[in-house]
Amino acid sequence: MTGIIELIAQTTGCCASTSAGLNETEAEAISADFQVFAHPVRVQLLTLLTNSTDDVCVCDLEAAVAVKQPTVSYHLKLLREAGLVSCERRGPWAYYRVERERLASLKARINRHLDTWNR
Repeated sequence: MTGIIELIAQTTGCCASTSAGLNETEAEAISADFQVFAHPVRVQLLTLLTNSTDDVCVCDLEAAVAVKQPTVSYHLKLLREAGLVSCERRGPWAYYRVERERLASLKARINRHLDTWNR
């Protein structure tokens, strides 16, 4: 019987102590980073803006996606809040541009996190 007890004591089993690898704050931050790209309209808008060398009028952004103006405005607001795009008013129109440094920073942060999954 002693041999069985020793064997059980030597195995870690399914209840071994593990670490999540991220604290709650870090997990929330990376989750927020991923959520920026969690909707196809935001991905389309961001792609249009990153492919443009000039500022893009909101009317052109609205025409480029298959959703109505309020939905475009909502997704542009989320991209602005994430710091990925900025906007400038010119008369009645708003012109958008991608914030390339912020986008590069976000990309680097996501890549660093994804690299930890490959270990």
